[in-house]
Amino acid sequence: MGFTDPLTPSLDVDRHGGENAPTSSIPKPQLGPSLDLNIGVIDSLPVPGTVVISARHYGRSLWGETAKIVAKLPGGDTESYFLKTISRGETGRLMIQGEFESLKAIHNVSPELVPLPYTWGKFDKPASLSGDTYFLLMQFREVGEQPPDPEIFTARLADFHKKSKSPTGKFGFHVTSYHATLPQITDCWEDSWEVLYKKQLEHMIRLDEEKHGAWPDFQKVCKLTLEVIIPRLLRPLQSEGRTIKPCLLHGDLWDENTATDPGTGQPFIFDAGSFYGHNEYEIGNWRSARHRLSGRAYVKNYKQNFTVSEPKDEWDDRNLLYSLRYDLSTAILIPGCNMRQVVKNNMTLLCNKFCPTKLGAEEGL
Repeated sequence: MGFTDPLTPSLDVDRHGGENAPTSSIPKPQLGPSLDLNIGVIDSLPVPGTVVISARHYGRSLWGETAKIVAKLPGGDTESYFLKTISRGETGRLMIQGEFESLKAIHNVSPELVPLPYTWGKFDKPASLSGDTYFLLMQFREVGEQPPDPEIFTARLADFHKKSKSPTGKFGFHVTSYHATLPQITDCWEDSWEVLYKKQLEHMIRLDEEKHGAWPDFQKVCKLTLEVIIPRLLRPLQSEGRTIKPCLLHGDLWDENTATDPGTGQPFIFDAGSFYGHNEYEIGNWRSARHRLSGRAYVKNYKQNFTVSEPKDEWDDRNLLYSLRYDLSTAILIPGCNMRQVVKNNMTLLCNKFCPTKLGAEEGL
């Protein structure tokens, strides 16, 4: 396993932004070379008097570096920790803080579902010329089968969604959380899920245009999606006596953010970018064929564990709408992928179904 500059990662387009699910197994995280731990990390180990035995690169992150720390506790036992570092200045600080707060919130609801996050902080000296380095320290858990068994995994995920409770009773989060390196619109509280999702998708459309430039045909369907499709599909969730609960979400559940603990056989998740939203949003990321989680068993079993929201006959349309935000993020993050075209095509499908006349007018037909 090679270790690359985290700011210029070697991207496997098919693996992260392809149009078909990979058939090969997900590469298991491997131990790499030793590394020198920054004093900020050593001082943050949760048990005073802990002595570090080893620290080695472990696995791979597209946006930073990851490591496994093995340490001897004062009583003589050994403990392992997982370390993530990001050298991106203020962006890195917000990414690390957002992930820490996300994992902490999930752990408070379902402790077995995520590694226990201990703390986050800043190196006393930057690890690169790219800006200050921030770190996240958490419990180390071995990665087994990815993704986990569909029946066990979806039952645990649905149980987590059901048990979670928004502290305000609203949709949003108390800090900004990130989808990889992209900030999400989460640091706000909204009574309306429609309002929050529109803010989130509009934000990603804006980031996409900044990255790729204007595309007039795409802008037309984006406008209709924001102004017509979102109200048409999401407003009914909270009207005519219907309600939905703001559920705590992982925010980016794809194959390689899920795993089976080989010691317990139970699923767990990581790399979270959380907020409180409609539980069905979580499944929007599974629609894309590039994910193994797009397999019918995962969606079918999740729907058996968490009743589909009313109107039930619009579940698939909502799922397609939710997939847009994930796929647009992929278009921004993964150079060379075809996700921008996929998003345009899917927006066009929704517009053809729900506002064909307005679509024709935008296209000059």
